[in-house]
Amino acid sequence: MSVFQQERLLFTPATFKDNAIPAIFAFPNEYTIGITSLGFQIVWATLAMRSDIDVRRLFTDLSEPLARNPELLGFSVSWELDYINIFNLLESLDIPLHSSDRQDNHPLVFGGGTVLTANPEPLADFFDVILLGDGEDLLDRFIDAYQQVRQANRATKLRHLAQVPGIYIPSLYEITYSSPDGEIKAIAPIDSDIPAEVQKQTYRGNTLSASTVVTEKAAWENIYMVEVVRSCPEMCRFCLASYLTLPFRTAPLETSLIPAIEKGLKVTNRLGLLGASVTQHPEFEAILDYLSQPTYQDVRLSIASVRTNTVTEKLASTLANRDTRSITIAVESGSEKVRKIVNKKLTNDEIIQAAINAKAGGLKALKLYGMVGIPGESMQDVEETITMMSAIKKAVPGLRLTLGCSTFVPKSHTPFQWFGVNPDAKKRLKHLDKNLRQQGIDFRPESYNWSVIQALISRGDRRLGKLLQLTREFGDSAGSYKRAFKQLKGQIPPLNYYVHDRWSAAETILPWQHLTGALPQKTLVKHLHEAMAIKDAR
Repeated sequence: MSVFQQERLLFTPATFKDNAIPAIFAFPNEYTIGITSLGFQIVWATLAMRSDIDVRRLFTDLSEPLARNPELLGFSVSWELDYINIFNLLESLDIPLHSSDRQDNHPLVFGGGTVLTANPEPLADFFDVILLGDGEDLLDRFIDAYQQVRQANRATKLRHLAQVPGIYIPSLYEITYSSPDGEIKAIAPIDSDIPAEVQKQTYRGNTLSASTVVTEKAAWENIYMVEVVRSCPEMCRFCLASYLTLPFRTAPLETSLIPAIEKGLKVTNRLGLLGASVTQHPEFEAILDYLSQPTYQDVRLSIASVRTNTVTEKLASTLANRDTRSITIAVESGSEKVRKIVNKKLTNDEIIQAAINAKAGGLKALKLYGMVGIPGESMQDVEETITMMSAIKKAVPGLRLTLGCSTFVPKSHTPFQWFGVNPDAKKRLKHLDKNLRQQGIDFRPESYNWSVIQALISRGDRRLGKLLQLTREFGDSAGSYKRAFKQLKGQIPPLNYYVHDRWSAAETILPWQHLTGALPQKTLVKHLHEAMAIKDAR
């Protein structure tokens, strides 16, 4: 039995018509990872439920039988470094990497997902069409608009699609620079028929997403996922998951969540509740009560990262009784000052209380997420993280503690998009590692070098396209990027410009300036100034 035959579908694919659009929908990674992506599942099911599309799935390691002459090739992009796999898949299908090299006989290559919505510019040369924002309404509008010009030539199709809100056609925008390796001078459409700005689309319906397929081959075996909330009301100044996806939306318990949960638990006993801040759902207590029923005693429940001060003994007990051993909270830092800078409304006492509640409820482990290199952070703040972890360990002997820690990476559409990566972060990660391991606390740092590359792609512009191609040719390692920058010296800005420099909020034209997010730039600047006022007050 094939991997695809082992899938249990929670939707009914349409029987496609004779003249259906032959399409491929790809995830640029292995099947086990791609099929665990709720976004990928939803887009694939949306396409598969249309009788005017014959869609087949493609992963790096396997695929369904593919059309020989597809008209559309889509990518769901949720991780920056998957660009290597996008290149590989395009080449495997004999499709030119650059959109400018494609002819009428090549499919339109479209993409969506968090990475492309946040900042598509480093990959702009490789996509014909980019869908910005939530796909619930945008995807159908894209297909409907494509049907209207299906028989036209490539240029006509792209110009027509550019009129649809949320559809970005990179080739129809011209970027000029002060010099080949200088700042962006202007971003403008090639003529007045093309919108000057493209607005990210926001789905405002009440029914959020749930799994459309369950399989034991998923990275989280047999998991059924339900999106409980979308976005986050906390608005930490660095957080893409909050700012990019505003406003905060919650799925109603009776009309959305319970029917979705019941549907999934008919085919599996593993349930995942997803969202950036699941426990801030206004009916979260009722969700816990519902899942505590004897009917669901065999259900294995997992919850995405939860807000620290919502970790009650009841929550911990419900999770422990549903085969969950640990819970994850994001604290960012042990320093009250740093948390105020990033707008993390949290005290050390609340963090310690969450740990006490977790243990009292029967959980065996607590995972905390922290960060170093946040703007305004000093070594004293890093020491305060060590002190906080020591205090937690003392308050909950026997509870296994893990601190995962990343380096601050600036993200587009957030108030901290103008900052760079702090080069001292590498040293601070090592300091935490040494001091926490001495106390028997499990410390798991993210690679500093990976954070640098992530920042490069996060803040990159279109000129990075040639760098990404070179990096791939040089072997796709941290050293490959340095070698590529050296070879392209004078043709693109240096690494420091993209990664470490602080850009001017008043003067710098951002690579994504023509792509508008949930909040206007003046609001982001206001939030930036509020954060810096706290930094400078100490």
